[in-house]
Amino acid sequence: MIIKVLVTGAGGQLGKTIEELYADNQDDLDFTFVSKTALDITKKIDIKQLFDNKNFDYCINCAAYTNVEQAEKTPGIAFKVNAEGVKNLAEVCKENGTILIHVSTDYVFDGKKEDSYTVDDIPNPINEYGKSKLYGEQYIQDILKRYFIIRTSWLYSKKYGHNFYKTILKKIKTETELFVTNEQRGCPTDTVNLSKYIYELVKIKSVKYGIKHYCDENDMTWFSFAKQILEENDLEGKIRLAIAKKYFTFAQRPKQSILLNSK
Repeated sequence: MIIKVLVTGAGGQLGKTIEELYADNQDDLDFTFVSKTALDITKKIDIKQLFDNKNFDYCINCAAYTNVEQAEKTPGIAFKVNAEGVKNLAEVCKENGTILIHVSTDYVFDGKKEDSYTVDDIPNPINEYGKSKLYGEQYIQDILKRYFIIRTSWLYSKKYGHNFYKTILKKIKTETELFVTNEQRGCPTDTVNLSKYIYELVKIKSVKYGIKHYCDENDMTWFSFAKQILEENDLEGKIRLAIAKKYFTFAQRPKQSILLNSK
């Protein structure tokens, strides 16, 4: 039996990775990929029309507003996508009996815990982006019974999108010194690995619904991650890497947002 899977936000780094890995598969999964231009999740009528045309068994929501700095300045944009847009998806999924797989973030936590965050820890976001993502989580939990909320951290792709990994490689071409903070700890997560985790949930038709944590398990600072990127690409001698002594961002960020992966 064919399993029909919708991937929203397919123009982003995670959506593109899922498409590259699994658009053609041997597991009878029929994927439909829609970017923001094809489906704006803030427009519920457009979601309903898409679902009416094709009965989806799963919806993997990769659509999100992820500009943390801008979200602090204009939070309405973040809440429109990350909260109200997710609410729209959840409501349409409920109407159609579709299982929602939603990608959330470590930024729902405040970073004050000394050890890793578990799925049982109480969220307490300290910036508007984190708050908007938590609202989205809460809408899903209020509306649906069959859902997966997957919190991940420091997501990056080596091929797609705008992210820390690609930014470091880009700066090497134009700069001789690179200053990176070591004031935050987290687990950089490759979109390839997160894609595999999500795919497996669908493939095995998991019924262990609820909130999940998934990230690559090497915790580090942004500085140590930058160092790793240089080493992976044999670029250690191409640029001077130094710890940023004065580090300022408009949005507050958790000092420690390491997630303990779900069993």
